[in-house]
Amino acid sequence: MAMGAYVDPAPGVPLRRALLYVVLLGSNLTTFLFSSSSYYSCAPPVTAAPAATTTAPRTVPVPEKQPELPPEFHAFAGPHALPYGRNPNWGTAELRPPAGHPCLAFPDLLAPFMSYPVNGSCPDDELPAQRLLLRGCEPLPRRRCRPAAPADPAPPLPLPDALWSTPPDRSVHWSAYTCKSFRCLVDRARSPRFDDCKDCFDLAGRERRRWLNATASGRKKNSPLDFSIDEVLASASPPGSIRIGLDIGGGSGTFAVRMRERGVTVVVTTVNLNGPFSAVVAARGVVPLYVSVTARLPFFDNTLDVVHSMHVLSGWMPPAAMQFALFDVYRVLRPGGLFWLDHFFCQEEEMAAYVEVVESVGFGKLRWVTRRKLDRGPERKEMYLSALLEKPLKNSWRHPTRNS
Repeated sequence: MAMGAYVDPAPGVPLRRALLYVVLLGSNLTTFLFSSSSYYSCAPPVTAAPAATTTAPRTVPVPEKQPELPPEFHAFAGPHALPYGRNPNWGTAELRPPAGHPCLAFPDLLAPFMSYPVNGSCPDDELPAQRLLLRGCEPLPRRRCRPAAPADPAPPLPLPDALWSTPPDRSVHWSAYTCKSFRCLVDRARSPRFDDCKDCFDLAGRERRRWLNATASGRKKNSPLDFSIDEVLASASPPGSIRIGLDIGGGSGTFAVRMRERGVTVVVTTVNLNGPFSAVVAARGVVPLYVSVTARLPFFDNTLDVVHSMHVLSGWMPPAAMQFALFDVYRVLRPGGLFWLDHFFCQEEEMAAYVEVVESVGFGKLRWVTRRKLDRGPERKEMYLSALLEKPLKNSWRHPTRNS
């Protein structure tokens, strides 16, 4: 793939997979056609009368009727007429709240999400609501109810004490998680079971040493893959120009905490994969953004000084989805801003393709290190890439010179 090339969502897919894509596409189009009328109106869809015929009766397949969604969903989705008519800034007389179209593809999850007593208590539904979000229903529809919460939460600690303190168990609503205490979350780091970021909640363990240089972390030597925050901040030009940023998939918030200790404000995106990541990030005095990795970043163009991502933007994403994500990172970074791709990993045979995806976006390379990933055994043939990349200061809007 040449420099600056775009990634086809499914290059060279086998015939069976291609046929599956066609079937899925047809299913989604059907969902759209039969749900669009209920999406915009509370009235049931109109069913056309069968045409008259003079031939012998025959069996005509009837499309499966789509489940009716609760009135509360239609009340949210609108459209809502603006009380003063057309707004010249918006160019419309209607307000249409955002709700991802894939929401309508999962009525079995959407219907219970929107079923509740108005002005009452929301269902205790964090897990199914997150499943709905991760399937593309993003943003989730707003609701007119009160979310499940701890009955008697502890007040947050003041700064700077909050930065490295584990909140009390009673500060978290635990119903969506396997663990029901922070002691359980810390202990699962020694469990053979896989959990996302399984050692992130042990703030006195490895979290305490992350992103520090070897001397500060107590290690004799850092791996070449382990850039320190101080090294990255020193790479900024001019010095001190890193002030605000984003950590994509920031776990329990340690990267943002480290940055806050250095006077840099970093917002953290996270989802709660079998752990109260959002609650812990907030308890440590950092802002959590509850968005998936496929969401358009909720920042305006050319505004952030630094974007960091460790493990999340990695080889589990298809190359096309990865390229969209990287172009979105490029979009929100200001000219001269830094993108720290931290411990990207993939299969060894896939590394060249992903490297071309990264290079296609147009970042300049300040640091670039590849090494074998051996923590799960050499037989898996996995690779790591850590890179510190820079959005061009000048002409960042233009296509980079090919073959440069």
